[in-house]
Formats: sequence, C-alpha cells, structure tokens
Amino acid sequence: MRQSALFLLCLLPVALLAETPAASLQTIADQRVELAQKQLDRLRQLVDAGAVARLQVTAAEQNLADAQDDAVLAGTLYSNIPLKDWTSQMADQMVAAAERRVQRQQDRLAQTQKMVDEGLEAQAALVPLQAELSMRQSKLDMAHAQVQQMNGQAELARLEESIERSTEAEHAEGQPGEGQADVVAGMEHFQGSGHFSESRELKAIEAAFEKKFDRELPISADGETALHRSLGLDHRGRVDVAVAPNSTEGVWLRDYLKTRDIPYYAFTHAMPGKATGAHIHIGPGSTRLSEAAD
Repeated sequence: MRQSALFLLCLLPVALLAETPAASLQTIADQRVELAQKQLDRLRQLVDAGAVARLQVTAAEQNLADAQDDAVLAGTLYSNIPLKDWTSQMADQMVAAAERRVQRQQDRLAQTQKMVDEGLEAQAALVPLQAELSMRQSKLDMAHAQVQQMNGQAELARLEESIERSTEAEHAEGQPGEGQADVVAGMEHFQGSGHFSESRELKAIEAAFEKKFDRELPISADGETALHRSLGLDHRGRVDVAVAPNSTEGVWLRDYLKTRDIPYYAFTHAMPGKATGAHIHIGPGSTRLSEAAD
C-alpha cells in the first residue's frame, strides 16, 4: 500500500501542477518525503534480515532524495511566493534541487542502457526513463527562467537608482516647470513633492485603483524587500506597480499621482540588460542603504 501511494504521488502529471494550489502541492511533496523515508527504513530492516538485496536500498535512497528535492521545488518553483520576497538563496536552492533530480535520472537511464546493451533488459525499458528525464529537464529550464526573472528585477532596481542619481544631477542645474515630468528614453520621472507616505497615500491609491478597475493594485515590490537589501538598496517608502505606463491603467495611475503631487518613475518598455518590462515606481528613487543610514 505504501509503495502504491508513493508511486502515485511520484507520477503526479505536470499538467495538474498548474491547476493544484501551491499549498496542496507542498502537502503532496511532504507526503512523498514521508512515504519515501518509511519505505527506505523498511527496506533497510529487510536487508539487515537478509530478506532483500542491498540494491533495493540504493534505489530507495534515490527515491527519497528525489522526493526531498521535489519538496524544495514545491516551495519555490511552484509556490505563490511574491517575487519581491524571493532571495538569491531560494533561487540557488531551487536550481540545485532541479539539477540533482536531472542528474539522478540521467544516472538511472545510463544504468538501464548498460543493461539493455548486455541483453539483460528490453529496449522498451528505456522509454519511461527517457520521458521522466524530459520532464525533469523541463523543470530545470523553468527554474532557470525563474532566476532570470529575478535577475531582471534586480537590474530594474539598479536602473531606478542610477536614474535617480542622474536626475538629481540634472535638477542641480535646473528644475523642470512646476507639475512637469522629466522624460528620457524609456522612462518618465515626475518629481512632485519629492515625498511619498506609504502608510497614508498607498491605501488611498489602492482603494481608488480597485474602484476604477475592479481588481487589486498589482504591486510587485512593497517597501523594503530581501531583493533590494541584497543589492544594498534602500527601498523603504517606495512601491513598484506592475502596469505599463501607457496602458489604460498606467495612464490613469500616472494622472492620479500627478494630481496628488506624488513622485514616480514610469518605465515604458523593457530595456535589454536593465529592465525586463514596463512598470511604475511610486516614490523617490532608491538610494544606497549606507547613505540612508548616514
């Protein structure tokens, strides 16, 4: 019975992963780890009693390692963790887990191929192993794509800081007209009052946006995040909103901010090597944490 349950959990189709809530996926993954551990403990006892070959223990150890790595993927690759809360450590763990699962399956395939070559296994034995390897490689590709997205967000944060610095230098020579916005390639900066009260003004923005568009304001980074801290950037009192500035929602949001004299940066398109897509940064530009502490 335990073997059957473990087998069914291991064969959970990729198509169902997208339809299964993240919490349920984590539960399933944790159950797989528990079942794999019990199976391994049982086989070790049987080996000690001379009832089964030690080779079965080796296979059970690999199954447990697979289940443990799959649990890591359930908590990262298939989780609902907001991008703003991701860390480089989580990314490293996710990719490493996906790589280990691919390597173990490649080892299984190589061992079976050797047995086929020696006439100990039929050629058909390779088919399910190859299919499983293909699925694991797809998960590894997904993990790398997730990391790439995170790196893009990091580049975006750096871009915000560099633009803030260049804008400050430009303002030292002359401020734009009152109520006007500075516009450069791919970016619009509205200085406004130069201040943004996240605790007071953000709630009003969220309420107005939801009333206008009947959905929540799509915030991608709210105040201080692990990502910004890892970059040495002070993102406190700043909010990133995942809307294109020239979209209906983006135009409305920019107008809303201007009428209330709230500063913002609007990135109108993706910038290779710097930004993965359009968004609106509400508040002054991010500064270095060392400077914020001075």
